[in-house]
Amino acid sequence: MKISDLCNLIEESFHSGKYPLSIDTEKTMSSLVKIVNKSSSDDFKEDNIIIETRINDFFVLNNYTPALSHLPGIIEMDCLESFKMLSRRIDRISSNKSDHLFIKK
Repeated sequence: MKISDLCNLIEESFHSGKYPLSIDTEKTMSSLVKIVNKSSSDDFKEDNIIIETRINDFFVLNNYTPALSHLPGIIEMDCLESFKMLSRRIDRISSNKSDHLFIKK
């Protein structure tokens, strides 16, 4: 299996609703999530594996080494946790009615 194949599998799991999502923002954002391999290679033996979890302009990068056991499962868990964190932040921003809040692109 290639890293990009795993990223596509995780992304499709989000889009199809296979992960347990607790709040409405997560359910809404699950169709917008992108999981992208930012590594220089598509091989799990790469020295530095970089996975991006993105919702629109917000993203989280996670780095891995190939020495980790059960690496595909760890990547999947981290993508889910990163997605939930991004959803909470987006929910917090959208629910804040203050005029002093600005987000730079």
